[in-house]
Amino acid sequence: MSFDPNTLQNVQLVREGHLAIVTVNRPAKLNALDGQTIAELDAVFGSLDADDGVGAVILTGAGEKAFVAGADISVLSKQGVLDGTQNARAGQLMMLRIETLRKPVIAAVNGFALGGGLELALACDVRIASKTAKLGLPEVSLGIIPGYGGTQRLPRLCGTGVALQLILTGDPVTADEALRIGLVNVVVEPPELMAQCKAMALKMVSRGPTALAMAKQAVRRGVHMPIADALQLEADLFGAISSTAEMKEGMAAFLEKRKPSWLRA
Repeated sequence: MSFDPNTLQNVQLVREGHLAIVTVNRPAKLNALDGQTIAELDAVFGSLDADDGVGAVILTGAGEKAFVAGADISVLSKQGVLDGTQNARAGQLMMLRIETLRKPVIAAVNGFALGGGLELALACDVRIASKTAKLGLPEVSLGIIPGYGGTQRLPRLCGTGVALQLILTGDPVTADEALRIGLVNVVVEPPELMAQCKAMALKMVSRGPTALAMAKQAVRRGVHMPIADALQLEADLFGAISSTAEMKEGMAAFLEKRKPSWLRA
């Protein structure tokens, strides 16, 4: 899907300086993911990846009840083998675009993050949750399995035992329990959620943009490699960034006891 912000129906994009705030905007459907919403998210994040003026992204859901409450069941109930596979791949590719974005992505989990909603949060780099949030993968209670990456990202984040418990029971967890098992990074009171997300995002934006991209690449790619290959990847990226003007500015600023001046559009 080509990106034209004027044609967005289910997603909102707002710029605040070097921050981009992306909101899934279907509150009447608890921000459930349908084909249109997935396509719009894919297009928006594609545009943000190419925008050098964006340093970090916050992803959230409209309203007070839900981050994203899952996929659109009215659509899933009609799918067969072929379109089921196609729907899963479309969702997976959109999540992968978020996961591999060169900029940090913070999920502001402001309510229900269930099924595809939790899978969306898992594709982000950091998850900050409202204390009232509920998170889970209830697909087995509908006679299906997670299809947007949940069976793969959850065990990598929380471990196989925790992932299997959540996936096989379908039971959601509270925000506090999600924090305990490592599913979210921070839990805050609802009124503090966006402020906390923006504060963390702005701290990330104050760091070197190429360093952020390379550090994210090292972690995201390295976790899937044998340790020797991952260490080589880290060394190669470390060497590559050592020749950049960004590294020279960062080192000079440290030695001169001043803040670095990163070039952004």
